[in-house]
Amino acid sequence: MLSSGSSFRALTLKRLDNYKNALKLINPNCCFLFLSAKTLMEETSSFAVSSPSRQFHGDSTISVQEWQSWGTSSPVPSMVSEIVEDLKLLEEESNAQITFGGHGGKIQGELKITEDKKHRAKYQSLKDSEEKIQFFSARQVACRLLGSRGYLCQKCWLPKEDCMCSKIRHCSAWEGMRFWVYMHPKDFLRQNNTGKLLWQIFGVQAASLSIFGIIEHEEIMWNEFMRAGKKNVWCLYPNKDAAANSVQDIFSRDTSTDPEISTMMATHNEIMHFILIDGTWSNSAAMFRRLKDRANLVWKEDLPCISLTTGASAMHKLRPQPSWDRTCTAAAAASLLFELQSVPQLSSFELEEHGEAVEDGLESLLEALTVRRLRRGRSITRKVRHNRDIC
Repeated sequence: MLSSGSSFRALTLKRLDNYKNALKLINPNCCFLFLSAKTLMEETSSFAVSSPSRQFHGDSTISVQEWQSWGTSSPVPSMVSEIVEDLKLLEEESNAQITFGGHGGKIQGELKITEDKKHRAKYQSLKDSEEKIQFFSARQVACRLLGSRGYLCQKCWLPKEDCMCSKIRHCSAWEGMRFWVYMHPKDFLRQNNTGKLLWQIFGVQAASLSIFGIIEHEEIMWNEFMRAGKKNVWCLYPNKDAAANSVQDIFSRDTSTDPEISTMMATHNEIMHFILIDGTWSNSAAMFRRLKDRANLVWKEDLPCISLTTGASAMHKLRPQPSWDRTCTAAAAASLLFELQSVPQLSSFELEEHGEAVEDGLESLLEALTVRRLRRGRSITRKVRHNRDIC
């Protein structure tokens, strides 16, 4: 019978073969195909299977510098700061230290039950649904941030030993467009999140984070939309309640009937804003509904939507979508850039090169996550949890 160490090494060798086959399907020229089994097993043996516990350490406040280092240019959300202060007060009252572990900044240890009861009571005391959304989102963000201090890289949101920042190809974004990554709070600091790649590549002014339910973020985003006007704002979402408009439908029609839009696209005197809903497909419906409600309040009309001709992203291997015609946030951004490149008035802005930079970033993220999963003895493929279109 094999010893536990021998069994583990044999299992690692088997997974290495699976890993190589998976990467060949994704990228036949991937450099990770030359990773030796010996090196991989040495790396694997030095890490525990479970994520390390992290304690609530350091200052009980979140500085603007710390907050913005995670990928935003906004001030620190007031409710997030309040929740951090409440957690610190709970520690002082209990004479114990809050411990975080696993994914999503989950509170563990002896204070887990106490804090859970406290935050549930607070949530139930809120009568207004908007207040509940804001409280839920702020608590998610606060716990994820505190649980990631000193553990995750603030740029790529991966554990520091797996940082992929050096592999990102930075691009100067075209000044005539801006991405808004409208993120669900449960995706904030999620390691396999792909929306973060956009501001890593283009910068926070060209690709801005806006977290669902964080009022400071949403107000900044909508102030920009109101300044730009409805004709310059689009949401990338398959809205089944309205006719689907492709990039060609919208821009070819607009430029042929409205000379001002043609001039704007050629000179980028105005900015085109594109909203990318960044969350699971089950959460995206509520996120899109919140955007629609705000659009109707501001413009008395529905939010304009764009449907893309997309294929399955490479990230489908590790984070399956409900169907193969759905894709991840970064892949949707890349598809948009490729399709905008085909619009004659935009063909000189090198948008295709920008799309390729996003695709390269996706491949780098996939490789980093794959190596990490294998090193930790986890599967490199994920079962599809949904087999139907839920949106």
